[in-house]
Amino acid sequence: MLQQTVLAFFGSIFPVILFNIDRRKILWAGFCGAIGWIIYSLVSANTNSPIFSSFFGALTVGIYSESMARILKTPTFEFLIPGIFPLVPGMIAYKTLRYIVENNMSSAFSSGTQTLAVGGAIGFGIMLSTTIFKFISRIQKNRKK
Repeated sequence: MLQQTVLAFFGSIFPVILFNIDRRKILWAGFCGAIGWIIYSLVSANTNSPIFSSFFGALTVGIYSESMARILKTPTFEFLIPGIFPLVPGMIAYKTLRYIVENNMSSAFSSGTQTLAVGGAIGFGIMLSTTIFKFISRIQKNRKK
């Protein structure tokens, strides 16, 4: 698991360089991907479900991104986009396309459905974390009034 976490760390650093994000945030974005991958791995070991694992990994990435954006006073996407790179279901999508090329439509449908479900789980995890932070900030604004 340590090796995978280190690879997730570096897998989150390279998009920071690619998207020309401020270099001072490279390590923070790397930690975002590593923490998301750790949660993904822990949930995956206990549930054996890539959908639940991706949801909780993305939720963690979203919470980390929102927190660091407030601490460093920067846009959330500077951590969010690099942080979800390790969670993207690339191998499942590859298998889907391979099954289509091999004309194995039943396996392609099954794999494609799983790819869409994992992608939806990632999107829902990010949406939930963003909604939670907006709700909390709205409560804080109302208390100040």
